[in-house]
Amino acid sequence: MQIVPAQTLSGKVEGLYLAGGKDFVTAASPQLALDYEGIVGDVHAGLVRKSGSREPWYKRGTHMRNERQLSLLSQAELDEVAQTLQIEQVLPEWIGGNLLVSGIPAFSLLPPRTILMFEGGVSIRIDGDNGPCRLAGRSIAANVADRPDIEFGFVKAAKRKRGLVGWVERPGTIAVGETFSARIWEQVIYQPQDLMAR
Repeated sequence: MQIVPAQTLSGKVEGLYLAGGKDFVTAASPQLALDYEGIVGDVHAGLVRKSGSREPWYKRGTHMRNERQLSLLSQAELDEVAQTLQIEQVLPEWIGGNLLVSGIPAFSLLPPRTILMFEGGVSIRIDGDNGPCRLAGRSIAANVADRPDIEFGFVKAAKRKRGLVGWVERPGTIAVGETFSARIWEQVIYQPQDLMAR
């Protein structure tokens, strides 16, 4: 059985974005107000949401806990995705990002239950990674001339680099330039076959 000790990492907020319309595309904002439903005024705010294709174990449209209140992205990972796609950049706004961060290596691989604790008092609990989809790829392709292949190419290029989704554990306001700590719990790598062999 492999046990990874708890640790704390430090990061910085490089950008903040709000989806104030009816789709997921966001616009830059100097700060975001968060309550227990998520980002105030954001299309993804709410204590509950309807299940979709990501939850095939529920009938589509079933009300469930909204663990996808926020989309968090890493600048370093977006740069890697852009390089793989052979384009100049992938902007957070194009794929519905709410927080753009720096300083955390392999950000998209932070484990579930990690708490991002911001210097202003906000805490965001990480649910898990955000799997890349064609819809985000289509949005990128709409902003890059003559590259319709990106709609499907993004799914492969952004695997394990699409960022994280999370929900508000402690409300407040986050500002661009704010620092935060990522508190990572002790991780036990669950491999029941190894335990049964003991």
